[in-house]
Amino acid sequence: MQCARSFLLIGNSRWHWAINSKEDFQFIHTSADTTKLQSLQDSLLAWAAVGPIPSGAFLNPKNRLEIKDIPLNKMPPWLGIDRALGAWGALKKSKVSNKTSTGLLVADAGTILSITRITANGEFAGGQLVPGLKLQLLAMTQGAHNLKDPGEIQPSLPSIFPFSTAEAMHRGSVEALVGTLIEGQKQTNLPIWLCGGDSPIIFQELIKRNVNALHHPNLVMEGLIDIHSQLN
Repeated sequence: MQCARSFLLIGNSRWHWAINSKEDFQFIHTSADTTKLQSLQDSLLAWAAVGPIPSGAFLNPKNRLEIKDIPLNKMPPWLGIDRALGAWGALKKSKVSNKTSTGLLVADAGTILSITRITANGEFAGGQLVPGLKLQLLAMTQGAHNLKDPGEIQPSLPSIFPFSTAEAMHRGSVEALVGTLIEGQKQTNLPIWLCGGDSPIIFQELIKRNVNALHHPNLVMEGLIDIHSQLN
């Protein structure tokens, strides 16, 4: 019987897991969960962190992946490991599909919408950081006296100019992210590789606008798995 294998990325607001006991990986996204960590400790092959590491969590430092482990060129040491892993995952997939002739834009729609530009030669070429969907809604709720928490965004967005305040907050926040990505592609003419927790709703809006985008929601974790396999 094949032994279970697991990988962990500690994000800003959630923990991201890749767990495998057969052939395929199962990707799970949870709140900070030291109980789950304890249950998977023996099978945890590699981990990385961009968010806070709980003081009570035992994580083997020898299994930690850091920015220096990512074989991308001109990668600055201060770059978030999640951005580097997503870029590596996209670059690997794009080479398989022969879509790296001019480079790519990797967009991770999580707590922060990070956009990372990678050249055709696998070099880091800058990027952008924008408050993610939940941060935008939180900023409006906390910064404006009459705006209340609009609740969870539904998979099907309201019309482009909705009547209700909650729907207007949802639509406006999504439009801000979509507009940022469209402008980035307009300026570079590069395909967008989209991942992250809010990527499904953003992807459907990009497709409606005929934007050249590919959706791989677990791109960061796939990059983590691949880097570990290369190092071992």
